[in-house]
Amino acid sequence: MGNGPHSLARGHSWPIKLSIATVVVLCMLVLAVGVIGIGWSGARSTLLDTAARTARDAGQLITEKSRRMLEPAQATLRMLVADPIASATTLEDRLLRLGTLSDVLTANELMSSVFVGYSDGSFMLVRPLDREDLRKKFNAPPMSNFMVQSVQSQPNGEFKREFLFFNASRTLLERRSQPDYRFDPRTRPWYKASVLTAAPQLSEPYIFFSSRQIGVTLSQASQNGKAIFGIDVVLDDLANSLEGLKISPNTQLALVNEKGRVLAYPDMQKVLIKGGDKFEFSTVDGLAVPSLSKLNALGLDKGKVAAFEVNGQEWLGASLPFDVWQSDGMRLLVAAPSDDLLGGLRGKLLHLIVVVVVLALLLMPLGWWAGAKIGESMDKLTAQAQRMSRFDFSQSQLKTTMVQEVNDLSGVMHDMGQTIETFLQISQDMATEPKVEHMLNNVLDQMVMATRCLAGVVYLLNHTSHKMERAVAHGDLCGHEEKCFMYTDQQQAIPETHQVAEGVVEMQIELRGRSGLLEGLLILQYQDDDSHADSAFTGFVHKLSGMLAVSIETRQLIDAQKKLLDAVIRLMADAIDAKSPYTGGHCERVPELAGMLVDQMGREESGPYAGFKMSEDQRYEFHLGAWLHDCGKVISPEHIIDKATKLETIYNRIHEIRMRFEVMWRDAELDHWRAVAFGGDEEASFAVLKQRQQVLQNDFSFVARCNVGGEFMADEDIRRLQQIGRQTWLRFFDKQLGLSADENRRLGDYVPEKLPIAEQLLADRSDHVVPWGERKPAVEKGDPNNHHGFDMELPKHAQNMGELYNLSIRRGTLTEEDRFKINDHIVQTLIMLRSLPWPARLAKVPEIAATHHEKLDGKGYPRRLSADQLSTADRVMALADVFEALTAADRPYKSPKTLTESLKIMAFMAKDQHIDAELFRYFLHSKLWLVFAGKFMRKEQIDEVDIAAIEKLLPIKEEPVSSRSKPAELKN
Repeated sequence: MGNGPHSLARGHSWPIKLSIATVVVLCMLVLAVGVIGIGWSGARSTLLDTAARTARDAGQLITEKSRRMLEPAQATLRMLVADPIASATTLEDRLLRLGTLSDVLTANELMSSVFVGYSDGSFMLVRPLDREDLRKKFNAPPMSNFMVQSVQSQPNGEFKREFLFFNASRTLLERRSQPDYRFDPRTRPWYKASVLTAAPQLSEPYIFFSSRQIGVTLSQASQNGKAIFGIDVVLDDLANSLEGLKISPNTQLALVNEKGRVLAYPDMQKVLIKGGDKFEFSTVDGLAVPSLSKLNALGLDKGKVAAFEVNGQEWLGASLPFDVWQSDGMRLLVAAPSDDLLGGLRGKLLHLIVVVVVLALLLMPLGWWAGAKIGESMDKLTAQAQRMSRFDFSQSQLKTTMVQEVNDLSGVMHDMGQTIETFLQISQDMATEPKVEHMLNNVLDQMVMATRCLAGVVYLLNHTSHKMERAVAHGDLCGHEEKCFMYTDQQQAIPETHQVAEGVVEMQIELRGRSGLLEGLLILQYQDDDSHADSAFTGFVHKLSGMLAVSIETRQLIDAQKKLLDAVIRLMADAIDAKSPYTGGHCERVPELAGMLVDQMGREESGPYAGFKMSEDQRYEFHLGAWLHDCGKVISPEHIIDKATKLETIYNRIHEIRMRFEVMWRDAELDHWRAVAFGGDEEASFAVLKQRQQVLQNDFSFVARCNVGGEFMADEDIRRLQQIGRQTWLRFFDKQLGLSADENRRLGDYVPEKLPIAEQLLADRSDHVVPWGERKPAVEKGDPNNHHGFDMELPKHAQNMGELYNLSIRRGTLTEEDRFKINDHIVQTLIMLRSLPWPARLAKVPEIAATHHEKLDGKGYPRRLSADQLSTADRVMALADVFEALTAADRPYKSPKTLTESLKIMAFMAKDQHIDAELFRYFLHSKLWLVFAGKFMRKEQIDEVDIAAIEKLLPIKEEPVSSRSKPAELKN
């Protein structure tokens, strides 16, 4: 900062407050002397000139005010000429537009009525009933706010005339026939004038028949030429304005037309003259105001000021043009007595001198104060600039001072700071808002404000349909009502601009990302002024749109990557399900149920899960974890996953055992015939044969039953298996022929056998055992290679295919080695997922996916986590996995459970602290299991569940809010 502007030498200079204060005081002294010197000589001419100017100003003010009275009506008329009511042929069709017409009257109290006349003589007029005299005149029902006067032509040439009354909500209160309402719009001057031209027409002021108010009628033909729209505008404020524009207490003013009729005068009682049932305007002479009568008789040229006498008194008068309405000869008469303007001038001259001197003396401190205030404003501007140099752009604009340049500079600095602040906010929104729609909405709002545009809209390109689809819009756009449209890439070098309405310019900027591909279209609409016409504005918007395009491209890329990740995960899950025909759909059903459960819990406002909430990132993290919960099964041997019998490996080895029994059957027959051939007793030998065959049948049936597996196997059955297995049969072929290298390694060095050789019927051979070797998994707690906290018991061997060993399985069909192979999928799930570079917001995906086999009692796998280490998400996954496994109908080793059976088993699991009892209780009463059953279970599985009976199986609920159901923010 040492080389910045603050280090410039100040030199010999005075503070600005002292300089300005000195100049102001000196000027006041000079002014005082000048006023005293020339006061007398120019007093009279000055006052007269002032009076003339004041009169002209009064005329201009009354003219401008009259125009302002008409502007809302003119704008409304331009809108109405395109209204569908112009094409309406019946009263019912016209009443459909009552809301629009009544809203017009409500918005502008100077409008007395809005009406439409048709070429067939039909007519509809809407007027507000906001005056008591109108309500009495038309005998309006109570609560009525609007009245419709209708004349409807009939096919027979007659007219149906009605008055309709509506309340504030446009509800019809009364429909009254008015046969004496004789009104034909085609005979009215406003209709005749508008039929001849498409331009809007304005009548001269006249007295409204219904309200006795003075006003004018604006009319214009509809765009289709089928009707004439009209609006009555009340000019009551003109008379009040005349009273306020008097240049002296005795000044007289009157608005007169070319016929000498008075249209406006401060005392309107003198203007309106009743003649029979009609009211007319009074003449100037009829007002009985001599000064105005004399002024009117002079016939002065418009804008001239003249002096004249009335009853010996001098008056000054002027006839000023009044060209508001489409009528020649309208003028404003202004007359004031000279004494009002010049009286006491001589006696006041000395007083004026004294006053000027005194004021000059009094204003000297004021001048000094004004200089100090201006200097203070400059100091504040300096402080404002210094704050901006310190990167503080959030300051407010300084209060308005008496110096225009200071105000201008303050405004420019405020706008500059606001633009920079908005730019920074845009940058922050583009950097931090993850959702494209929210980001675009915030950025567009800020961009429209920063560039001082009227409106803006952003379209995004659908790369599939090649259409621009509206994303967000801000402000009142001219056009662009379509939601989407085909767009051809223009390859813009600079933004395209064109005028879309009077005084409104539109800029279209193609949004392109870093790759140069078209991403969308930014459209801004702004006022056609010098600041927006500057090339700097175009450059600023173009550069800002480039940042927006890159932000859009980035977010769309993130969304595409997210969709790709979801698709890859689903592909993996589908591949795992497809790998085994018996577990197909498991990887889909578990995340479906788990997602239903966490979504339901997140909607709770009371109960144990009232505080459970997942953010969008947490919900997506849980979604990924649920879909990946069995990804480790990609390496699990399907012959173990699908193992339906105890002897099954790649195939069911019961066929091999059966063949041995077949051999022994043939051996028994051979022994029989051999004994007969050598002279033995055929009958006795045949009896022995039948006995041996029966034993073989019984033994094989027993072995086959053992192979199927069950819930329990007795010791006696195991002893019988061993007894059967000790039987022998003769093998005549070399057992090492045709083996794989791995099988040969398990057999060891080749030892020639003397054939035939006796083999046991059922055996546990050394070649049945597959050692771990170098592929021993690091899952034991003390293993130094265990980097994931596994705590599992590792079987002695990788696989044991021993026949007696497998047939002796007491429960199910899986050996200890098989069970580990299956459980190893969750180990691989954790290892595989932890090896991936998950972003911080998805860091818990591996934990969610690999924790659903843990138990609250700390005896689960693979890490034996305790209840305190299990989050709510982990507990949900465990519950969903158990319920799906119990109800699955595609498992070869078990039959599917009914709802009641499944929920009872889970209740006992909750009681044994295998799953969360509080969560299961919530699941039970939520009946989400019934929703799941309707989508995924067979009809015969869906039975009537006695919730109360299952509730009794659960442990007693100890406290209203369990530590096991902490909010997601605390435990997830």
